[in-house]
Amino acid sequence: MSSPRLAARRLAFVLLVAATVGLVAALLANMLRVNGTTPLEVLIFALTVVLLVPLAVSFWMAVAGFCVEMLGGDPLALRAEGPVAGPLPPTALVVPIRNEDPARVLAGLGATWDSLEETGLAAGFEIFVQSDTTDPRRWLDEELAVTEFTTRLAPRARVHYRNRPSNEGRKAGNIADFCARRGDRFRYMIVFDADSVMSGSTLVRLVQLMEEHPEAGLIQAPPLPVNRRTLFGRLQQFGAGAYARTWATGLSWLQGGDGNYYGHNAIVRVAPFETHCRLPTLPGRPPLGGSILSHDFVEAALMRRAGYRVYLVPDLGGSYEEPPPTLIDFAARDRRWCQGNLQHARLLRMPGLHPMSRLHLLLGVMTYLSAPIWILLLLVSTAEMLRQALGRHQYFAPGGSLFPIWEVSIEAQAQLLFGLTMGLLFLPRLLALVARMREARLFGGGGRLVRSGLAEALFSMLLAPVLAVAETGCVLSILLGRSSGWLSGPRDDRGTSLGEALRRHAGTTLLGIVWTLLIIRLAPALAWWMAPVLLGMVLAVPLSMLSSRVSTGEAARRAGLFITPEEVAPAPVLRRLRERLAALPPARDDRRSALERVLADPAVRDSHLRLVEQPGPRDALARHRLDGLVLKARVQGPPSLSDDEQRELLRDPQAVIELACATPGLPAQGLRARPS
Repeated sequence: MSSPRLAARRLAFVLLVAATVGLVAALLANMLRVNGTTPLEVLIFALTVVLLVPLAVSFWMAVAGFCVEMLGGDPLALRAEGPVAGPLPPTALVVPIRNEDPARVLAGLGATWDSLEETGLAAGFEIFVQSDTTDPRRWLDEELAVTEFTTRLAPRARVHYRNRPSNEGRKAGNIADFCARRGDRFRYMIVFDADSVMSGSTLVRLVQLMEEHPEAGLIQAPPLPVNRRTLFGRLQQFGAGAYARTWATGLSWLQGGDGNYYGHNAIVRVAPFETHCRLPTLPGRPPLGGSILSHDFVEAALMRRAGYRVYLVPDLGGSYEEPPPTLIDFAARDRRWCQGNLQHARLLRMPGLHPMSRLHLLLGVMTYLSAPIWILLLLVSTAEMLRQALGRHQYFAPGGSLFPIWEVSIEAQAQLLFGLTMGLLFLPRLLALVARMREARLFGGGGRLVRSGLAEALFSMLLAPVLAVAETGCVLSILLGRSSGWLSGPRDDRGTSLGEALRRHAGTTLLGIVWTLLIIRLAPALAWWMAPVLLGMVLAVPLSMLSSRVSTGEAARRAGLFITPEEVAPAPVLRRLRERLAALPPARDDRRSALERVLADPAVRDSHLRLVEQPGPRDALARHRLDGLVLKARVQGPPSLSDDEQRELLRDPQAVIELACATPGLPAQGLRARPS
């Protein structure tokens, strides 16, 4: 990419952002000083300017994306040249999972592999399921599912499975483990999430882009959210389909090869990743110390620091994921991301980072700090309005002035400022909808696209204060030292019960009610300005419940709302995924422990023994402990062992064989006792 042209773009962008922030800040300052500035107004001004910066960045990013789309594309964008010539270099599909539903994970992988085989170039790819699962039952389910999956695909696909003994480093550690153990065999790896699905043509195109651009260390294919039927899920899917491409196009136009990484649905050059992208461990305790949770931004920054480019290709297509089904699930995922992004504040001064990488890290931090700043701004603004409503203007200054000091109306300035702010917020959505009009039939038609855009804006306006309160709580809890941990979110549509909604949103509702009553009682004129915020807070519980229902999502679809291209004309890989998911047998409710199942069923035991890796040498104390666990299982039975104890036994093949030999009623043929 041409550096002078890219530098000119960035300079123009910075000037536009600065001019926008300066204009709005000047209007606000002029309005605040008309009748004398109070300390609260000074704080209002400072908080507003802080929030204006990311708002202006987002606004001009969308404007840039709209212009690029209308003009037919970015001449500097990363593109593949010509047809793909095989065979392809060795590429690993790496799927890190942790306590997921293995049937769902492998359904997505199966659909992806079927699509890849249609390209005729699947021979260059291998699948690696990298498990960090700690639940022994789920671990055993994974092994059985992988065994069945491998048998079904053999010999067409090479599938590998490993359950790590230690979950050190979480997902980033799991990927690093793959690179250390298997990375030297592969030029590239394409990282999946548990719910990732990608078309074969997209996978091949990613490899081709890497081959044609040796300076590229990482290429991100932006994933579109799909397959949700709840109203909340459909809102996310429509928002991404209608708006995200415009923002992503603008982001690609601005960042060029100095981009970011989303952690999945991306291709990575293995050798430099393994050499240069090892994450530092932050000093101190979690939540702000220890392992970095949001690893992807940091890995992109380290890759760029090593001299490799990081690209986003917004028009690549064929890349999908599944969004959280409910508002509560979205907030729970946000809690982990919040902790990870706040950790990035400690990396801003890391030596050698590219300025764009520092900007990515800073904007990631501001993504979550913006919520408490916005809530604080609303509270301070309310306090100032109440002060003005309850206070009395002093018409004659102390000292005996003969002339009164009249208050000057600032209504016109306030309306202008309000209009500018609404323009910064909603004009990008309008521009994106205009860009989508060229393919309106894929959104159900132009009328439905417009109605969906209006409805999505209304829902977003009501849900914004609920999410802001939740994110404010996240930031405060993290700053108070409470770590979020790492939990897998639900992968299926589900409804939020009244009890769960009350537990999660009671505080938001109470805040909204008290705030509303205070304003109506003391400053009723302010109620109209605050209505969208207060209404969203007061209705937090019913909004959360109704948006979590599949029934409301299906009702919206029947009304022609929130229709997406992936529903009107689904890609073949998505059709295959839905067919595979529909064909999954119902889950068996086997209440036996993992160890009981391994000992009772030879087929299960064989599957486990094929996939579990041989343990390293044990010292005398470790052997003694293992002998004790074997004895405990014999005397008291497998159910007497804790999950951790069962995992320890199941990790030793000879211990499993010894227990199987000693279990009454089991055939001992082919089994060999563990040597002492």
